Amino acid sequence: MRALHRGAAALATAATLFTGIAVAAEVRAAPPPADDGPAVAGPAAEAGQGPEDFGASCRTLVQGSVVTAHCQNPYPRTDRVRLHVECARWWDVDTDSAPVDVGPADYGQVTGRCWKEVRAAWITHEPAAPGS
Repeated sequence: MRALHRGAAALATAATLFTGIAVAAEVRAAPPPADDGPAVAGPAAEAGQGPEDFGASCRTLVQGSVVTAHCQNPYPRTDRVRLHVECARWWDVDTDSAPVDVGPADYGQVTGRCWKEVRAAWITHEPAAPGS
């Protein structure tokens, strides 16, 4: 019975090894993409709706149990930012700030805190609705 088990394990190992070698050989056999000229623009770029620059650049500063996020928006669309704070202690309540609109070429500041230590803090971005 042991010989059968060892034989099956060796067969499975060999099959996995050979499959990996065959896949690696196929990957190496693919030719590199040719650079014959400029890339063709997709339908969105042709319609003038290319990828839009968006999102304020933010940096977070943790001082003890207080987190402050400083955001500056260099883009023409208003960015709605929120600060999320995860606290280190299981009994300490994690917080999410109210959304703050950071307009074009504008600056915004958001604060949050824990009772004790801060485990993590991050910013989320979403485009503000036009006219708001």
